[in-house]
Amino acid sequence: MDKAGVAMTYKFGDPSTSDIIVYLKTREGRPEWFHGHSSILVEKSKFFADQLSKVDSTNCIEISCTKFGVLQVAIALRCEEIIQSCIQYLEAVPWEDKEEEEILKAVSGLGPLAMPILARIQPVDINATKNVFLSAIRFATSTGGPCPPFADDLKVSAQEQVEYMLVEDEDMPLVTADGEVKSEVRMGLSKMFSNFEKELASLLLESDLSVAAENVVLQSLSDLEWMCNVLPKMDLLKDFVSNWMDASGYVLGVFQDKKFDSTMWGAKLKLIEVAGKVLDAVGYGNVIFPAPARVQLLKVWLPYIRKMKPLLDLKGSEEGFAYKMDEDLCQSIEGAIISLVLALPSNDQADIMADWIKTEQVRYPDLSEAFEVWCYRTKSAKRRLVVGFNEIGNATISL
Repeated sequence: MDKAGVAMTYKFGDPSTSDIIVYLKTREGRPEWFHGHSSILVEKSKFFADQLSKVDSTNCIEISCTKFGVLQVAIALRCEEIIQSCIQYLEAVPWEDKEEEEILKAVSGLGPLAMPILARIQPVDINATKNVFLSAIRFATSTGGPCPPFADDLKVSAQEQVEYMLVEDEDMPLVTADGEVKSEVRMGLSKMFSNFEKELASLLLESDLSVAAENVVLQSLSDLEWMCNVLPKMDLLKDFVSNWMDASGYVLGVFQDKKFDSTMWGAKLKLIEVAGKVLDAVGYGNVIFPAPARVQLLKVWLPYIRKMKPLLDLKGSEEGFAYKMDEDLCQSIEGAIISLVLALPSNDQADIMADWIKTEQVRYPDLSEAFEVWCYRTKSAKRRLVVGFNEIGNATISL
């Protein structure tokens, strides 16, 4: 209102009604002049209220501005109404990763005004985090049932996020494996193995193996491989190996059925890849099992891997190496088997060596290193035994 109490309508930049000029100095050196109204500036900005309250104030206020972000300028000029509008906007829209740090820096000194922004990035309550993780585990280990749109993509995403939430990097993992988490994971693992065996049983009943049926088995093996990669982060790898050992006989019985001799090459390769992870875990002592269980693991899987290696190589050559065991996989499995063999009792080693030497596929896996060590140890053991008997005999004579 004017002095007579009549309401006045002001228009920004109107020199005819303005009573103040704002001189904006920019970093680029191009000055800007704005005509304004002191009554509005005082009402809306504490900065202008302070400037205009000074005794020596003039009708021209100079401002240096290095950034033109609305929020930064509003903060500098202490325009609370504009700041709140900016906060409401930023809180409601997605941010790019590169923008987040700049936004947080801008609102760092705003106190309670910045709470809507800070609420988006503050640490989540541990129980809420665990609930999200448990839901992700259930989805990541889901099997069968109706498939909603994008279910496969969602499952892959759930598996990726479960893995990420367990990662220990420079920060703490988002979730630690407490009793409830481990129980849920064990249930999912059991469900995955049970479903895998059911799928194999269904294959045996089919007269003609469809591509879709083979892909289902391949997907189950891929899910089991993912689980095998995740479980060490929760100290549950032994659970996977135990399930794998229990299922091995039946699984290999199905895969070696004559009706699948010329099919399921992708699934056969994936089966060996997962078996390789199990052999690695047991062979290098990441999970501990008694000698009889380790012997059984070798006697079940060594002949199959030995048999399938040349067949996969041949098929891979025909199909552009799609099914060929790559060099890294071959070396990994061979190293794990050698380590496994050398940790067995001598008689069990002898049985495996004898079987390996007489087989036609003696080239892979190459157990010559283990054979050399076994021969040396056997000779050393006999020498120690003879020395021991001689010491006992000499002690008896001296008595």
